Amino acid sequence: MPSPDEIQIIFCTVPDIDTGEQIARRLVEQSLAACVNLIPGVTSVYRWQGQVETGNEVMMKIKAARANYARIESTICSQHPYELPEIIAVSLSNGLDNYLDWVLEQP
Repeated sequence: MPSPDEIQIIFCTVPDIDTGEQIARRLVEQSLAACVNLIPGVTSVYRWQGQVETGNEVMMKIKAARANYARIESTICSQHPYELPEIIAVSLSNGLDNYLDWVLEQP
């Protein structure tokens, strides 16, 4: 039985679906992530350089082994058009054993 703490979900917003697909493909092709969901239609309201901004974005939900985090972060940063990309990793406490196995078994 896999331990959920070996897996994390990483959230990252991107400006459009094309950017998201490019980053997602690179992460999966390099075996850094088992799966990346692209969720369009996210509206973000945030403060940037003293101004309140609103933007339409795509949320990336990246499922990966915790051991791959540093390489995932580096890959995202090298491909991301934002000066300061949102990259947030969330630990798991539970999950379907077969799915967790699948995430960890990806080459």
